[in-house]
Amino acid sequence: MHGLLRSVWNEPRPPNAPARVWRDWVLVAVLAPLAVLEGLLRTDLPAPVVSVGITLALLPTLLWRRTHPLLMLVIIFSVTNVAPLAAGGERPETYTMAFALLLVYSLFRWGSGREGAIGLAIMFVSVTISMAFHRLVPADAIAAYAVMFSAITLGGTFRYRSRARMRELDQVKLLEREQLARDLHDTVAHHVSAMAIRAQAGLATSASSPDAAADALRVIEAEASRTLAEMRAMVHVLRRNQPAELAPNPHLADLQDLADTDGPGPSIDVEVRGQVDDLPPSIGAAIYRIAQESVTNARRHARHATRIEVRVAADDTSVRLRVSDDGESGPARPAGSGGYGLIGMIERADLLGGTCEAGPGPDRGWTVIAVLPRTGAAT
Repeated sequence: MHGLLRSVWNEPRPPNAPARVWRDWVLVAVLAPLAVLEGLLRTDLPAPVVSVGITLALLPTLLWRRTHPLLMLVIIFSVTNVAPLAAGGERPETYTMAFALLLVYSLFRWGSGREGAIGLAIMFVSVTISMAFHRLVPADAIAAYAVMFSAITLGGTFRYRSRARMRELDQVKLLEREQLARDLHDTVAHHVSAMAIRAQAGLATSASSPDAAADALRVIEAEASRTLAEMRAMVHVLRRNQPAELAPNPHLADLQDLADTDGPGPSIDVEVRGQVDDLPPSIGAAIYRIAQESVTNARRHARHATRIEVRVAADDTSVRLRVSDDGESGPARPAGSGGYGLIGMIERADLLGGTCEAGPGPDRGWTVIAVLPRTGAAT
C-alpha cells in the first residue's frame, strides 16, 4: 500500500498538454451570456449581481485548466467558499458554475499525482465547510461527492486511456524501426562484401596491373559512401531482442507480385514509371512495404471496391507512390493490423526523409501517397 501511494504521489504530468484550443474560447464565450441570462431570469438566485459577477470572474480559469490545473481549482474553490461574505451569508451558486466540474476533470486528466492528491483534499475541505457553515444537508453533500467523483473518474479514465494509446503507438513505431533496421543491415552487409571482394581483386592485380588496382579503389570508395549513407539512416533505428525474419528483403521489382494475388476481391493494377533500377535497396524496400500495407488495407476495408491502383513514379530527386481504390467513401479506416498500419508507414517514410499521407480520395475510395527522396535520409 505504501508503494502504491508513493507511485501515485510521484506520478508525473502527462506530456504535451495543450495550452488553449479554440474550444476553450468558444466555451467561455457561450457560458458568459448564459450566466448573465441566468441572473436576469432566475428569481430564486441569492444576490444575483454578486453571483453573476463571481461566475463571470471565474470563467477565465477554464483557459488555464490544463497547464495550471491545481491553481485553477484552488482559485475557484477558494472564491466560492469566501463568496458568502459578500452575499449576506448566502452561498451564491449559479447553474453556470457547473463548469467547475471541468476543472476537477482537468486536474485528474492533466495534473501530476501530488497535484491530484492536494486537489482532492481541497475538495473534501470545501464540502466540509459547506456542510458546517452554509447549511448543506447530508443528502446534498452525498450528491456533491458523487458528482465530484464522477468527474475524477472520467479524468482518470481518459488519462490512462491516452497513456495506453501512446504505448500502442510507441510499439508500432518500434516494430517498424526494427524492420527497417533489418532491411538496412542487409544493405550495408552487401556493400561491405562488395568492398572486400574489390579489395582482394585489387591486391591480386596490383603488381601486374596498377590501373586495375586504381579502378578497384574507386569502386571501394563509391561503395563506402553508400555504406555510410545507409549507416546514417540506422542511427534512428531502435532494435529489440526478437528473432529476425529470415525472408529476403523485398525490392521494387516485387511490386508486380501484388497484382498476382489470387482469390476474391478487387483487381490490382501496378504501374512503375521512371528509372528505378539504381534506387537504394532501403528506398525500394520501403516503397514495396508501404504499397503492400496499403493494398492489404484496401482489400480488407474498402467497401464495394472493384479496383486498386498502385502507381510508382521516379524522377531525379524522389520516388512517389500512390495507392488508391474505388471503394465507397466513409469514415477513416483502421490503421492496420500486425503493427505495420498507417502509423508504421508514416514512421518508415519519416525515417528515410520522406512523407506518407492517407485519406479519402477526391472522388471516392481511399488514397495513400508516399514521397521518398531518391537517395534516402541524409541524417
